[in-house]
Amino acid sequence: MSDHGKTTGHRFRAELPAEVTAPPGGAQETPGERRPAGLTGRQRLVKGVWPPRVTRAQLIVALLLFGLGFGLAVQVASNSDGDSALRGARQEDLVRILDELDDRTQRLEDEKQGLEKQRDELENSSDQAEEARKQTVEKERQLGILAGTVAAQGPGITMTVQDTKGRVEADMLLDAVQELRAAGAEAIQVNGVRVVAGTFLTDSGDTVSVDGNKITAPYRFKVIGKPQDLEPALNIPGGVVQTLEKELATVTVERSSKIVVDALRAAERPDYARSSSR
Repeated sequence: MSDHGKTTGHRFRAELPAEVTAPPGGAQETPGERRPAGLTGRQRLVKGVWPPRVTRAQLIVALLLFGLGFGLAVQVASNSDGDSALRGARQEDLVRILDELDDRTQRLEDEKQGLEKQRDELENSSDQAEEARKQTVEKERQLGILAGTVAAQGPGITMTVQDTKGRVEADMLLDAVQELRAAGAEAIQVNGVRVVAGTFLTDSGDTVSVDGNKITAPYRFKVIGKPQDLEPALNIPGGVVQTLEKELATVTVERSSKIVVDALRAAERPDYARSSSR
C-alpha cells in the first residue's frame, strides 16, 4: 500500500467515535433504566420497595385482617375485665359480694317455695271443690230418692197381695210398709204410688187410698233394699204375711237383683219451714 493510502486510512480511524462497551448479557440499558452512579446495594433495595405498590385486593384483605384482630382484642379485654376486677378486689368486697349472692339465692328459693305452695293450694281447692260438687250431687240424689222426686233402681223384692175376699184393710198394708222400712227398705212403690215419709193409707169404701190415690187388689209392693233382710222381715212368725193370710189373702214374695221404682212425687215446698244455714 502506498503512503497516501496509509495516511487516508489512519485519518478515517481517527475520526470514528470511541467504541462503547456492551453491558453483560448483551442487553442495552435505556436512558431511564440507567442505574444512578454512586448508590450502594441496600440503597437500591430500599428504593425498589418504597413507595409500595398496593393493589385493591391486597388492601381489602388487609382491612379484613385488621377488623378481625380488633374484634378478638375487644372480646378478650371484656372477658378479662370481670376477672381482673375480682382479682383486684379487697377481701371485704369479696365477702360482701358473696353475701349478696347468698341473699339473692335465698330470696329466689323463698319465692319458689311460695309459688309451689300457691300451686298446691290451687290444686287442693280445685280438688275440694270437685269433691264438694260430687258430694252435693250424691246427696241430692239420695234426698230425691227419699222424697220420691227421682226414680231409683237396685236389688230388692216384689210382694203381691191377692185379696179375693176384699178383707184386706189399709192398716194391714200400712203394717207391711212399716215392717219394710224397719228392715232397711230405701224405696217403696205400691200400685204406681210412691211411698214417702209422709205417706198415709186410708180405707175408702171397698178400696184403699194411698195419699188420696185409690188402689185396688191385687196390691203389689215394689221395694228396693237388701233382699236377704226384706223377705225374712215379712215372714217372721206373727208378721205381715201371717196376718194377711189370716184374712184369706194370698201373699207371694220374690227376690230380684233389679227392682225399678219409677213412680214420682212432685216436690213440695214447705209452708213454714226454712233452711237455717246462711
